[in-house]
Amino acid sequence: MPDRTTLAYVGATLLFWSSAFAGIRSALIGVTPGHVLLLRFGIASLVLLGWSRVVRLPWPPVRLWGRVAMIGIVGISVYQGCLTFGEQVVPAGTASFIVAAAPVFTALLAALWLSERLSRRTLAGLGVSLTGVGLISFGSGTVGFHQSALLIVVAAVATAVFFVAQKPLLGQYPPLAVTAWVTWAGTLPLLVFLPGLAANVAHAPPASLWSVAYLGVLPAAVAYVLWAHALQRAPAGQVTSWLYLNPFLATAIGWLWLGEVPTWTALAGGVVAVGGVVLVNWRPRRSVATATTRS
Repeated sequence: MPDRTTLAYVGATLLFWSSAFAGIRSALIGVTPGHVLLLRFGIASLVLLGWSRVVRLPWPPVRLWGRVAMIGIVGISVYQGCLTFGEQVVPAGTASFIVAAAPVFTALLAALWLSERLSRRTLAGLGVSLTGVGLISFGSGTVGFHQSALLIVVAAVATAVFFVAQKPLLGQYPPLAVTAWVTWAGTLPLLVFLPGLAANVAHAPPASLWSVAYLGVLPAAVAYVLWAHALQRAPAGQVTSWLYLNPFLATAIGWLWLGEVPTWTALAGGVVAVGGVVLVNWRPRRSVATATTRS
């Protein structure tokens, strides 16, 4: 089980990211998907720029520019692009169900790239959580074969690559620095959506613009920094297994924000998903004591 500080980082991140699904749907009421992306991460980039100036963060070494660009494009441009365009059709809760597959991809990629061991208990926990996600999806009654749903599947794979690819950098540089670098790199390609932005903003309802501002400051800038801290402190597969809580939280937030009423089947799936997360993160007391002795 991660320590309390890591759990605090993960908990705050999950709350912000879970709310982002409903936030995107709210923003799309009056702002086009491309402009939502550009505004959201333009705001996040400015927040991180100001933050980095205060704490005087270093710029990435030239030798890392290519890696940072790849991570930013995959984790910001591709993931957020597919998710935002997909949510034009796919409801917030359903989108979170699909993205919940990300920990499966992350655990497998972490085992391949970072040599993180997948124990039988971890695999069993992932299976239990995936079953819970399936129950949530069945209970939502909205999952179907649609191109927009496929976009969100691509988003789930992209975010898994993002989590694993950035972890080596977090062992060498501060989480805030890594988050700022990849956010700036991932925002640059979004400038393709600049045409028509001013006109769209001028005619957008205030509620949509407030949703975009919220998405840029908390689910983007702040949450990505908190998540980087969590990844720095614990294995990528173990940390990202907590993303199975996203459908449960996103469903609750969607209920309150958008009026998407969950079914009892979906709620039961959320409980099963939580059980899988606990199974993945549980460690015997003896193992904890041994680890403490060795350190």
